[in-house]
Amino acid sequence: MSTIQLSRKSLNRTLLHRQLLLERSALSPLEAVEQLVGLQAQSPKPPYYALWSRLHNFEPSMLAELLLGRDVVRIALMRSTIHLVSARDCLSFRSVLQPVQNRLLMGTHGKALVGVDMEQLADTALKLLAESPRTFEELGKLLQEHWPSSAAGSLATAVRGRLPLVQLPPRGVWGRSGAAIHATVEEWLGMPLAEGNEHALLELIRRYLRAFGPASVKDIGVWSGLSKLGPVLEKLRPELRTYRDDAGQELFDLVGLPLLSEDTAAPVRFLSEFDNMLLSYQDRSRIMDPAHKQLVFTVNGIIKSTFLVDGFVAGLWRIESSKHAAILYLRPFGPIRDKDRGMLEEEGGLLLAFAEPKREPSIVWEAD
Repeated sequence: MSTIQLSRKSLNRTLLHRQLLLERSALSPLEAVEQLVGLQAQSPKPPYYALWSRLHNFEPSMLAELLLGRDVVRIALMRSTIHLVSARDCLSFRSVLQPVQNRLLMGTHGKALVGVDMEQLADTALKLLAESPRTFEELGKLLQEHWPSSAAGSLATAVRGRLPLVQLPPRGVWGRSGAAIHATVEEWLGMPLAEGNEHALLELIRRYLRAFGPASVKDIGVWSGLSKLGPVLEKLRPELRTYRDDAGQELFDLVGLPLLSEDTAAPVRFLSEFDNMLLSYQDRSRIMDPAHKQLVFTVNGIIKSTFLVDGFVAGLWRIESSKHAAILYLRPFGPIRDKDRGMLEEEGGLLLAFAEPKREPSIVWEAD
């Protein structure tokens, strides 16, 4: 039996469906965060924009309450980057992603700590964090009292790689500001991490496929930061369906999950900075023309806010606010049809009402 080949547009529509972007969902914010296997969250606001684009009647207070109530947390997970995930997923998946965190000790910071006993470093940091939550700067300086010849920043970074640390509110709470103050997962959630065994790894891959599949082994590795996943997929193969993309690459998916046809209509949508849609594949062509990558991915690691037209990245957006006004700037990558331009302005008006409800809104189109 030959393997079904999936077109780029069919993969696009399937991805939009699983990412809650074909139509806004009635899921709760917590359910949506779990459906998406977390939201990348280096900056505080992107998760709010991400949920606004995906959910009916979403308000910032809904996510803020989840953070304050410890139902969701901000923690370094996939790709060793800060994600906002449910407390359940944090406890379930942090240990299985420990190899990703270990890479922190293989780079510049790790090389600067030659001679430092990592177990002793972790034990000392645990005692300091048990006394009080700490910023990285504070933690590094306190650790430097024990290792005076080592850089404070390197010591603190190594601790983040060794220990599961969450960023505490008000960091990440809409409308509030605060430094990133850290505590251990067990201190904050009152529960230990689950064991990072093969069962947990298989479940992590299943969750990825529910949110991003069908996908290749390399795609799963890019999303998670884990390597050598081929043998793991082979163990999971009996419960998977396989396809091929236009380039002939094998794609995996869970049996029973729907695939959408390429003629499915796709509304315009606004994606936040660092949206995982753009960060979870080796081959991003199902969501973005490769020629546009250099316009979206900056040299200093920022992934810009984008908008979708007909399901694909078609330009950039940003909001600039003054005391009384809020301007949404739209920068398309090419010509935009009048119909799509009108839909973008309508959706953009709603975005401004969400982001800046007390300021006078306006929309400005910028030349490419």
